[in-house]
Amino acid sequence: MIEVLDPVPHSAALNMAIDEVLLQAATAPLLRVYRWARPAVSFGYFTKFAEVAHLWPGRDRVRRWTGGGVVEHGADVTYTLVVPRGCPFFSSNAGESYRRIHACLATLFGPAVALAGAPQEKVSEACFENSVRHDVLLAGRKVAGAAQRRTQWGLLHQGSVQEPGFTGRGAEGRGAEGIADAFASRVRRRELSATELGRAEEIAALKYSSEAWLRRF
Repeated sequence: MIEVLDPVPHSAALNMAIDEVLLQAATAPLLRVYRWARPAVSFGYFTKFAEVAHLWPGRDRVRRWTGGGVVEHGADVTYTLVVPRGCPFFSSNAGESYRRIHACLATLFGPAVALAGAPQEKVSEACFENSVRHDVLLAGRKVAGAAQRRTQWGLLHQGSVQEPGFTGRGAEGRGAEGIADAFASRVRRRELSATELGRAEEIAALKYSSEAWLRRF
């Protein structure tokens, strides 16, 4: 696995665009853990913009390419996992890939951790107020959720961990790199390149920042 190091906080639109650039070019499983320049919300592809604008005023808002509900960002640990089409893992169905990814992530929590069973009745559009099968629960409370999309390039898995004090440390006291190490036994790390960032800035301006994309539904 390759971990792309990206410590500089970005706008909501640029974060989504970076994920898209990495997905299009990945030749091996790739992880990015990232931060937000301002408090933000991302919302699933089919979510109605008017509902988000009403409930989360004053935040950066961005429509994800993936599905799912509305996720608040700023204090969370946000990550994206990309799996190219050529990797065996890509052939796993949505439920199995979601379970396997969250089972790895769950190893970074304490003994009260579990994966959710049957989905609960939906109570709102806020992602962390609803748990679906294989979300990560800590003492019965949802602390990690995600959304996926399969494309011509591969699998895009966008996840958030919302547990105060969580840094990605495993039982061995590792730092944020513990997230990558939970997914793979061998991890190679590199910086986000200037070329990747430049291409993402173009996509952010043309797509994720545009009113046509934000108000698509």
